[in-house]
Amino acid sequence: MTLFQTIIIAIIEGLTEFLPISSTGHMILASTAMGIHDDEFVKTFEVFIQLGAILAIALMYIKRFFRGLKIYFKLLAAFIPTAIVGLLAYDIIKGYLFNPVVVSISLVLGGVILILIDKKVVSRESELSEVEDISYKNAFFIGLFQCLSMVPGTSRAAATIIGGVFNGLDKKQATEFSFLLAVPTMMAAGGYDLIKSDLAFTRDQIILLAIGSGIAFISAWIAVKLFIRYVSNHGFTAFGWYRIVLGILFLALMWGTDLG
Repeated sequence: MTLFQTIIIAIIEGLTEFLPISSTGHMILASTAMGIHDDEFVKTFEVFIQLGAILAIALMYIKRFFRGLKIYFKLLAAFIPTAIVGLLAYDIIKGYLFNPVVVSISLVLGGVILILIDKKVVSRESELSEVEDISYKNAFFIGLFQCLSMVPGTSRAAATIIGGVFNGLDKKQATEFSFLLAVPTMMAAGGYDLIKSDLAFTRDQIILLAIGSGIAFISAWIAVKLFIRYVSNHGFTAFGWYRIVLGILFLALMWGTDLG
């Protein structure tokens, strides 16, 4: 990877990680568009820079994590399904689903669902006064929704936000719970990926990892701040249409390339 490619991928990761548009899908599509070879370092880089994005959320919500233990137990209930499915299906997902076609189709399908959710469900009022008041049962079901995000292009944020809306949260609370759940989920997934990868890097590669993590942190912080403000005043429809347009565009480009 070049320095320019590093910066672009890191910006994409930070901007898209906590938005319902799939960071993994965007990185796969961007890497394909820039002709980045999918070697061991690139795979590790895409996982490692997520740590920068996670740190942004952890610091942004640090006061929430110190309110008490209740939120930890609720997040654990939501994390359990993802941990089980992730361990069982890791090799299959990594081996067969990480390609532009799967990503593009997932983007389109997820976009349609977001638009339908925004029109039919999101406008209702929350049944809870605080996110911590969610039941263990509903938290667990949000975790089941999160399992869908293991398919690249689905989006962990989209899956958990949709799961939150269907389990009694309003759009702002669903978004907040999605952010909080991202911390244990991404730390576990990233740690597992790093353990399974070859960690012998050159000096230049270590510099790229550091630069990428820093850029991902900054862009994630900005994206989350803007996203919360936007969702509070609007909804998810714009993100749904964005997913649909992007997915169709890449399917058309790939189809045109194959014909050529």
